[in-house]
Amino acid sequence: MAFQTHQFPYGNDNYGLLLHCTVTGQTACIDAGDDVATDAALAETGWRLSHIFITHHHSDHTTGLASLKKRHNASIFGPHIDSAASVLYDTRFQDKDEFEFSGRKVTVIATPGHTLDMLNFYIAEEDIVCTGDTLFVMGCGRIFEGDANMMWASLEKLLALPDHTVIYCSHEYTIANAAFALSIDPDNASLAARQGAIIELRENEFPTVPTRLDLEKATNPFLRVSDPSIRKHLGMENASNAEVFAEIRRRKDNF
Repeated sequence: MAFQTHQFPYGNDNYGLLLHCTVTGQTACIDAGDDVATDAALAETGWRLSHIFITHHHSDHTTGLASLKKRHNASIFGPHIDSAASVLYDTRFQDKDEFEFSGRKVTVIATPGHTLDMLNFYIAEEDIVCTGDTLFVMGCGRIFEGDANMMWASLEKLLALPDHTVIYCSHEYTIANAAFALSIDPDNASLAARQGAIIELRENEFPTVPTRLDLEKATNPFLRVSDPSIRKHLGMENASNAEVFAEIRRRKDNF
């Protein structure tokens, strides 16, 4: 197998992700929130770090960046928007930029909302998208720097990807997200069944990440704003998709 992934936990609920090509030997890490955990993952796999892709500037995604860059001489790819971390970036990208990693085209998808500098990395050849804190399993990122219209426009970009796309996100929030999702979409049998499966995974200490876009379309209320049953439940039958999204996000913030 020419392309491999290795997901590892750090902090309270973060996930890091290594992307590795067995042909070129190149290895990229998605974000750098914990250099010790990253180095442990590299030691476990035997891979050598060559690149770091930064999704956004928050400290739980960048704290270990300086030490990892120095120790491994890795190339750092990050957002074009300035931040406390951006002085460490070697190459800076914005929406629809493309670059090559181990012979594969990586498409940059800017998804502002959680932060203004948020980037997602889509590798079509491998059916993988790394969504940072934009899209979670049955959830989406809290809006800190953007607004609801901006966040909904960002999620629409991800909705346009193929249904079989595998989604690697940066946090294990799924138990809480599933409980909230049922409060918005209580008649969704697929959601109820998935909640049970998620609880079993976590009870056995398995991650719920990655997920797939088709599963999220079926069970994630933030992607289901056009669903008639959700709109009826919210009393928003005639609202725009962005307005329904904003109401769901407001409810999640206060859940």
